[in-house]
Amino acid sequence: MSSQLESVEAEAMKLTAEERAQLPDRLIARLFGDAEIEDAWEAGVERRIAEIEAGRSTLIPASEAIARA
Repeated sequence: MSSQLESVEAEAMKLTAEERAQLPDRLIARLFGDAEIEDAWEAGVERRIAEIEAGRSTLIPASEAIARA
């Protein structure tokens, strides 16, 4: 492993678990896709999570959603 890669990995390990979980998605998005599109998806997911946490969304059990599909 290159020293630069080792340095990046060491810095990544200083991130919170949530930030480390987001890092691979961001890196892959920069390889294969338009960063603007990825950022829009991320904003949408964060908005939906906030709605769920605030109680503004009605959740459906997975078994019911699968049955509906």
